[in-house]
Amino acid sequence: VLFLSNNMAADCEQFVRRTAGVVILTGFVLGWFVNQWFFIITAFAGANLIQSTFTGICPPRRVCQWRGSSSEG
Repeated sequence: VLFLSNNMAADCEQFVRRTAGVVILTGFVLGWFVNQWFFIITAFAGANLIQSTFTGICPPRRVCQWRGSSSEG
């Protein structure tokens, strides 16, 4: 379960971090054990984290807001 806390701003921050961690680890494990092309998932997640620092656009945060949470920052 990715969405547990009662504090909505902290909840959204945890959701974004947890989602990024799950995507990166999933891509790494699949790339290591299944096929090296799965490393593209890890690269995409890293590139998304970097671009979000410049543009402020973060798809997981939008999902979090769509679910009814508010995000500060």
